[in-house]
Amino acid sequence: MSEPAVIEITDLRRQFLLGSEVVEALRGVSLRIERGEYVAIVGPSGSGKSTLMNILGCLDTPTSGRYLLDGEEVQQKDDDQLAEIRNRKIGFVFQSFNLLPRATAVENVGLPLLYSGLNRSARREAAMAALKRVGLGERTGHRPDQLSGGQRQRVAIARALVNQPVLLFADEPTGNLDQRTGAEIVSLFEELHHDGVTVVLVTHDGKLAERTNRRIEIVDGQIAVDVRQRLAA
Repeated sequence: MSEPAVIEITDLRRQFLLGSEVVEALRGVSLRIERGEYVAIVGPSGSGKSTLMNILGCLDTPTSGRYLLDGEEVQQKDDDQLAEIRNRKIGFVFQSFNLLPRATAVENVGLPLLYSGLNRSARREAAMAALKRVGLGERTGHRPDQLSGGQRQRVAIARALVNQPVLLFADEPTGNLDQRTGAEIVSLFEELHHDGVTVVLVTHDGKLAERTNRRIEIVDGQIAVDVRQRLAA
């Protein structure tokens, strides 16, 4: 049998109650993302892009519709079950890095492994390997305040990869970086894609979206554009 899609959603809807008014943030979104794809999700503020990301990242649940993550139905899971799925299957990279300031790079990267059942030595070995993968093998003992912005984002990417997730989510990953450093981080995502990692970028940056293989635009809670494109050189 072929492997399941990493993401498969059908007629996904999300409603919020604001006072007496029902707001439809997502209005019947259907989407399939295969293993190894490199995808950008774009859209203006208020389009439903962030709501979709939160549901795909198992940070929220839909009002209705079906969501299969790596073949597993997740739309009706409770908070504890969603947390367990996030830890096993999803790596997150955020604009603000979200690193512990007093922890070293290797300690930050090893955090997702605390509930993996691995002993301390095995956790450290896995964290070291993840740091080497993102080019920070010589910075494992440095704290975030001893690293540049680009290095801190590389630590965050290593942390997202350490559990070998089926899906890597990046939310505005270059938003706090200068242009040159941002370009280095984009190149790293492209390397991970070529290594077979499924990468989904959520971004306002049109140039960043152009560098992916597929661009999905959300407008008024629906998919307005879904195009495949050649990876920029």
